[in-house]
Amino acid sequence: MTINNVTNSNFGYLDAKDRSYNVYNQSGRNPMQTHGPVGIIALTGAEDFAAQVNAKLLDRRKQYLEDLDPSDSSYLEPGFLREDYTIPIDLVRFSSGEGKAVINSTVRGHDLYIIVDPINYSKTYKMFGQDNRMSPDDHYQNLIRTILAISGKARRINVVMPFLYESRQHRRSARESLDCAYMLEEIFSLGVTNFLTFDAHDERVANSVPIGGFESISTCYQILKAMVKTVPDISFSPDRMMVVSPDEGGIKRAMYYASVLGLSLGTFYKRRDYAVVEAGRNPIVAHEFLGESVEGYDILIVDDMISSGDSMLDLARILKEKKANRIFCATSFGLFTDGIGRFNQAHEQGLIDHVFCTNLNYHQPELLDASWYTDADMTKFVALLIDSLNHNASISGLLDPSAKINKLIKKLKKKKKQEEQ
Repeated sequence: MTINNVTNSNFGYLDAKDRSYNVYNQSGRNPMQTHGPVGIIALTGAEDFAAQVNAKLLDRRKQYLEDLDPSDSSYLEPGFLREDYTIPIDLVRFSSGEGKAVINSTVRGHDLYIIVDPINYSKTYKMFGQDNRMSPDDHYQNLIRTILAISGKARRINVVMPFLYESRQHRRSARESLDCAYMLEEIFSLGVTNFLTFDAHDERVANSVPIGGFESISTCYQILKAMVKTVPDISFSPDRMMVVSPDEGGIKRAMYYASVLGLSLGTFYKRRDYAVVEAGRNPIVAHEFLGESVEGYDILIVDDMISSGDSMLDLARILKEKKANRIFCATSFGLFTDGIGRFNQAHEQGLIDHVFCTNLNYHQPELLDASWYTDADMTKFVALLIDSLNHNASISGLLDPSAKINKLIKKLKKKKKQEEQ
């Protein structure tokens, strides 16, 4: 078929009944035109993660060539296929602690993706001759400086901030600052089009930017995939495993895991002392479990983050006292703000069997070397998100991991059935 001398074979003509032209295809061609050449800007502390995303994006785009006839190579737009999509940047610090951002390559006409890890504490800078560790505020200010350095020359600016800055300060109680909401308002006021984060502490903070392109993306599939790979005898059977939420705030997240896996759900109620404030919060007095008996069950504790880890270990201790079997912890972000010593001890005591987090934020080397810890790799997924947005395609299929999880579970059941035979 030919329309205006454009053939079906070289440009993928779609007839009037085909409504899938704007749905992102993770492995094949995507007929939507790109928004411009991709440019990836890695801020301080996010360089390694961005380098892996760059490599995965290049691999993905090489797949496009497999569907092209050699005579159709002109279909690839300028800058579509490059060895390096990264844009070099210098984030300069003066001796006073002040700073600036300098873009070292043209960004005019580019579709930019700025990757920032606001909780990477491993980076330092000199201030009045002293070494200072970068705080979340420092990383966020670098992001603002970078957007200002772009000076409106890019075709579009997108921010990839896996851990949402100030995400736990998303609502007001008494006279408190609304840092997360204000951050989003400021970001979009500077011309950002899309803002990608993962498992936001409370995704309702998006209400502060009702017409902004805010997406809080689930890491459920990648974590479950890492679990299946790491624990060969794991069984997502309702008579062998239960999902547990550490508190009422995370019940929605745990409900999704329980629903998609077909497992029972339990939760803990955090009893707090509201007459006392410590470090800006009311201290937890006790964890009270609400749910069916856990005796003999493997337990999957699901949360958005491990901060100090005190609560997670306390829950594990209570569940073990209730005669639970193995205990697995699955969180999007492993901060381990007080180090991993207590987790090493808890593992030796048999309280926890394994902890699964994503590689969306910086992890200290000793954590990566721990026998009880596994990173779920998110770099390919982020590369697919960048590719889909660059094609102006619908990312609904990427945001909903249900189909992938069902496929993973079926594959696991088939494997176990073959082993039993």
